[in-house]
Amino acid sequence: MRADDITDYHLARLLILLSYFGRPGSNGLDGLTKLAKLDFLLRYPSFTDRLLVRRNASWPLGCEPSSDELEAVESRMIRYKYGPWDNRYYPLLGKLVGCGLVETVTGRGRIAIRLTGPGAEIADSLARSDEWYVYAGRSEMLSKRFNLTGNKLKTMIYESLPEAVDLPYWGEI
Repeated sequence: MRADDITDYHLARLLILLSYFGRPGSNGLDGLTKLAKLDFLLRYPSFTDRLLVRRNASWPLGCEPSSDELEAVESRMIRYKYGPWDNRYYPLLGKLVGCGLVETVTGRGRIAIRLTGPGAEIADSLARSDEWYVYAGRSEMLSKRFNLTGNKLKTMIYESLPEAVDLPYWGEI
């Protein structure tokens, strides 16, 4: 796979995730911590599955992870001091801003991110495609079940998923 293909994959996933948390005209997705934790839950369905069980909730019909997904890792994240993180967030968000697909707005003392009109059009088109509809359904579920502050998401992950945060710093999840 070419590096551009990998980048496009991450850009598409973030656009879909933002389409449920930061539509044009909204206050946006508030904070990079929240983005990282929601993206963690989107990328690691085995961890999300366990959190859903703890919350007496389930996956939307047609969006359940396959047995292969529950055992596989979509792509590596790194264990940082405050939990899972991906070094690509800054350049990916920069690219989305530079292309006019997302914009930054003032959040609650931090940056918030929301889609622009063209970004929403692309995200909606992706969400309707065969390749991305599962990610869209899972993102919608995250918006209904896990639309918490970044700090509350971090705390929930720390308390419920110790193996994701008990790794040494800089270790791959």
